[in-house]
Amino acid sequence: MNNLLWTRRQFLQGCSAAIAAMAGARLSNLAFANLDSPMAENSDILISVFLRGGWDALNVIPPIAGTDRGYYESARANLKIPTSGTNSTLALDDRFGFHPALAPLHELYKAKRLAVVHAAGLTADTRSHFDAMQFMELGTPGAKSSTTGWITRHLNSIGVGNALIPALSAGSSQPVALAGLINNTTMSSASSFKLGGHWKYIEQQQAALRQMYGSGNSWLHAAGLNTLNAVDTIEQASAGNYTPANGATYPNGSFGDQLKTIAQMIKMNLGLRAATVDLGGWDSHENQGDGGTGYLSNLLTNLSQGLAAFYTDLDGAGGANYASRLSVVVMSEFGRRLKENANRGTDHGHGSAMLVLGGGINGGQVYGNWPGLANEQLYDRADLAITTDYRQVLGELVVRRLGNKNLGAVFAGINYAPLGIAQGTDTGVTLATPAPSAATATPMSGMTPTATPMSGMTPTATPMPGMTPTATPMPNATPSPAPSEFTNQAFLPFALNQVRR
Repeated sequence: MNNLLWTRRQFLQGCSAAIAAMAGARLSNLAFANLDSPMAENSDILISVFLRGGWDALNVIPPIAGTDRGYYESARANLKIPTSGTNSTLALDDRFGFHPALAPLHELYKAKRLAVVHAAGLTADTRSHFDAMQFMELGTPGAKSSTTGWITRHLNSIGVGNALIPALSAGSSQPVALAGLINNTTMSSASSFKLGGHWKYIEQQQAALRQMYGSGNSWLHAAGLNTLNAVDTIEQASAGNYTPANGATYPNGSFGDQLKTIAQMIKMNLGLRAATVDLGGWDSHENQGDGGTGYLSNLLTNLSQGLAAFYTDLDGAGGANYASRLSVVVMSEFGRRLKENANRGTDHGHGSAMLVLGGGINGGQVYGNWPGLANEQLYDRADLAITTDYRQVLGELVVRRLGNKNLGAVFAGINYAPLGIAQGTDTGVTLATPAPSAATATPMSGMTPTATPMSGMTPTATPMPGMTPTATPMPNATPSPAPSEFTNQAFLPFALNQVRR
């Protein structure tokens, strides 16, 4: 290499302090399993879709009949979704309907691949975006002291072994759900996942990096080698040339691109175990859209088309029915208030709703216990009450679909009360506290008490990805892009004392 004029700056372009730094919206994490693990072949791939900003669950899944329909219409003179005519609701059962923009997901619901959990969410009393997202992603409502996210604890408790890519983030940051996971790789797309630096020196650069990261046995050295191996594997697979299966058409934009990247990585058969993808912009304080049209409708169209394309792409693709081992969960930090505001929008609320999609999901039903919309039934006399702790839904997926019976290691102190959303068994589940009977109701019926939030932890500050830290973030807020010279490149961790001048 002494015949090359290789500057320190060019070297640093390929050896950044971050595992990845990329522009665009965030696909937060993928996790690849230990292929030698007995659970790797039979357990599901988790895809966690986080809708940042607090989506309006009452307009996403509005009541379509009964007294609650009257309360809903009275509270939302402009925003209400009609039950007949143009832009009317898509019936889920005789009580609830989908927003008309969710037509592609409605087809999956009718095919019994998609389930709805209404009046679900974070039981901690907060209307702060940042607190609520952190509580949910840590899996510790009301507490911030945990140093690991709930997905990290799941992966750690089952073990990822010597997997090539145990975790993958496409975007500019690692989400709190995967906090504490050291061996994380980041990419925005497979085609852009490559080393930076001058093209003339790529081979020499790779050789130098392998020598540097192969010289020790610390986490830093392991992470560097892991990233180099991942770059080689993805480049050799010609990952930039990807055609979705079954005629699937992803929507234009970062969300569709990120879902396509996940599907692509799944099909590379690297043992993908979990992924999270973010979709922001749900903080609809004003001009949300009257009568099923407008801003919220556009967001839901993007969400619905993206998830439907993702499922179609993986359903029986290449002779391997990846969709049969797919569990997608959609959640947001909270819902919106029942009553619309003066700006034809909705303000921060409490109760929300979750969607669960997959081949092992008992779809075609609305789960949970509906609390009602009468004034005395509302949380704080303003918001939809929560009757299903979001961790009940995640916990059921962890046990029945992800094959992890050590639920107490993922959600400490939770009682295991499956709703019947997921197919699978509960034999051998271990908890930090005694679990109630699993024979709790599945489809929605009467009221039940709301769950009690966890306690016993003290707050600490942790920055949240993807939102501008203002009191009321704007719906279209996006993270700032990385510096242009580092955009869409794979970066490696390094210690400055390892770089020789």
